[in-house]
Amino acid sequence: MKRVINFMGIRRVAFAATLVLTLLSLVSLAVRGLNFGLDFTGGTLIELSYERPVELSDVRAGLETAGYGDALVQSFGATTDVLVRLKGDDPQLGERVASALRQSASDNPMTVKRAEFVGPAVGEELRDQGGLGMLLALGGILVYVAFRFQWKFGCGAVLSLFHDVIVTLGVFSFLQIPFDLTVLAAVLAIIGYSLNDTIVVFDRIRENFRLLRKADLVENINISTTQTLLRTMATSISTLLAILALMLFGGEPLWGFSLALFIGVMAGTYSSIYIANVVLIWLKLTRDDLIPPVAQEAETDLRP
Repeated sequence: MKRVINFMGIRRVAFAATLVLTLLSLVSLAVRGLNFGLDFTGGTLIELSYERPVELSDVRAGLETAGYGDALVQSFGATTDVLVRLKGDDPQLGERVASALRQSASDNPMTVKRAEFVGPAVGEELRDQGGLGMLLALGGILVYVAFRFQWKFGCGAVLSLFHDVIVTLGVFSFLQIPFDLTVLAAVLAIIGYSLNDTIVVFDRIRENFRLLRKADLVENINISTTQTLLRTMATSISTLLAILALMLFGGEPLWGFSLALFIGVMAGTYSSIYIANVVLIWLKLTRDDLIPPVAQEAETDLRP
């Protein structure tokens, strides 16, 4: 057998680090909260149409000069169309923004195609539905893993996913990075990604219970995690490289989305080893837990 890495040898240290990081994230969420973007708080959407292609950096510079430094600027279809998002519900905000941009780029005529206000009631509904969707996803995963493996595996998977979500939200709360619908979508994607890593390890643990009859639970986890390590690292590194490219070249609109994914993938790789597996040790998973009740009854009936 190849050399087995003693992952669980430092599980107490890893748990302490996990506990501190999770508590810090919860404290930040309770004290500072999330910096909700316009999707959740409401604001004004302004669609601008330039005569010639325009650089988004030039539009941002013009808005900052005019005192709209918190505006979100992104392309909208053609290279001549720009979408600006701003806090506020002033009906004249669109024209004021257009006037400021005309002064900063007088050589490129521009018109306001539309200026719409997104009310806070709509944003609050989106926020509530997003939170409910996240809870339903975690509940569905618990039921699936408990049915697919055993309820102790389900508890390990859900606690692992809970850690990944809380840590990601904690970073956004501490740094006050805007939290919008794209970031919420990234958080939901993190749940699916992290579960995939966890399921691979769980499946190998269950298989090794059958193959390694003399190995105890800790030894089984170490062997199973070592056997799946190359696959886990290859998947995580390739995913992180793709996300890093998105962070560098995706522009401001995708920055929050890609950052949430980057944090979530790293947290998910860690939690699949040092949270999901440790929960199995806490709950004292045994080989008998994986034997279906029908099989146990049949074995009992065959005994003399």
